[in-house]
Amino acid sequence: MTDDARRPLSRRELLRTAAGGAAALSLARAGAARDEAQAPPAGPGGTMMGVAFERRDKVRLGLVGCGGRGTSLLHDLLGIDGVEVKAVCDIVPEKVARAQASVAKAGQKPPEGYAKGDHDFENLCKRGDLDLVYVATPWNWHVPMAVAAMENGVHAAVEVPSAVTLEECWRLVDVSERTRRHCMILENCCYGWNELLVLNLVRAGMLGELTHAECAYIHDLRQVELFKTDGEGLWRRFEHVSRNGNLYPTHGLGPVARYLDVHRGDRFTRLVSMSSPSLGLQAYRDRALAADDPRRKETYACGDVNTSLIQTAKGRTVLLQHDVVSPRPYSRINMISGTLGTFADYPPRIFFDEASKLATPRKKGEDEDWKPVEQSPKKRKSGGIEDRYEDALWRKLAKVAEKGGHGGMDYVMSWRLVECMREGLPPDLNVYDAAAWSAPSALSELSVSRGSAPVDFPDFTRGRWAEKRA
Repeated sequence: MTDDARRPLSRRELLRTAAGGAAALSLARAGAARDEAQAPPAGPGGTMMGVAFERRDKVRLGLVGCGGRGTSLLHDLLGIDGVEVKAVCDIVPEKVARAQASVAKAGQKPPEGYAKGDHDFENLCKRGDLDLVYVATPWNWHVPMAVAAMENGVHAAVEVPSAVTLEECWRLVDVSERTRRHCMILENCCYGWNELLVLNLVRAGMLGELTHAECAYIHDLRQVELFKTDGEGLWRRFEHVSRNGNLYPTHGLGPVARYLDVHRGDRFTRLVSMSSPSLGLQAYRDRALAADDPRRKETYACGDVNTSLIQTAKGRTVLLQHDVVSPRPYSRINMISGTLGTFADYPPRIFFDEASKLATPRKKGEDEDWKPVEQSPKKRKSGGIEDRYEDALWRKLAKVAEKGGHGGMDYVMSWRLVECMREGLPPDLNVYDAAAWSAPSALSELSVSRGSAPVDFPDFTRGRWAEKRA
């Protein structure tokens, strides 16, 4: 692959390519290296599994991407003790100025701003006084920005998905191992109240031996993709032009992977995927837009609903869905089932087998219904599973976290990452998680293109997945 083919498309190029219907370049860039990336290449360095951060009192941070997502993350970071925001970057100068003002308002020295074109993030990464760079930009820039940070001795925390192609997944792993810098995936859903409660139940053995999980990203984004004039509205629709697969897998898959101890005793081994027809975004567009609107000439390759099945080395199965263009209520499904019980979300509820220690006594042969799981401390029963298995992070941070994004999970995620850096702990989520949770995007495209044939799941850990870790 040539250097030019590796270069991410700029916003202008992306808009021009999609608007004209010329998606061949994007498709070629996304798919060219998939087959050759199936087998693990030779490792450039030792594993990053279990590698602790260097302990520090202050976390000196740079933020790349000051749009809607970056602004939300910055708000949370400014509320965490020990964070010093040193630099901010965006291609829009006004967004950089807004971020600088927010930092100053929080009582810190205004950070240096970087807004001189698409590649000014490289100058931010070369500063020499940063410990961590947050990347909150369009997907095609995630890997180049994370690599720039690591190559300059800085840890990277990358928004989701961390990578789009398998080649990009391997690049994150290779560079992290070679530079000895961490690359963490900013998967906020792993830090939701429900998700951490379930993780504690699973680790305590309350659901028995796990067998199956279901997860998804079901979110009606039609208005965002067609009418939002900033942020992801500028680019997200164009992912549907050239790609057909599970485009956004990590919100559902990340928490499930943690339940299943993926990379800590198990791993994903193969994937099968199929897509429905592509109809929903076109139908909504044609109802909502004038007949002469140029967007009515766009064609979308991505099926409305993609359903993928993943199997693990232990034989467990995971159903993973993606749908952002159907009139459906929001859901990540978030279901995990074992020999002693099942948890399912939206709404959160749990069912225990009568052999479980947590089962309610019932008459022989009598069925037991789902039991609702109550997040609110004011509504739940004292001594119930909510009290007994609520995560310590939420007990400590709930009052502050709930003022942050996505119901508090954003704040808990960033607080925990900063804690790991300040205490000299390994990160909860590492580069192997970033690669494996992002990989279904490319693998699903490959499976769909082959008539839903099974495809092998790369072992990004190079054989270290079976080692148990906390």
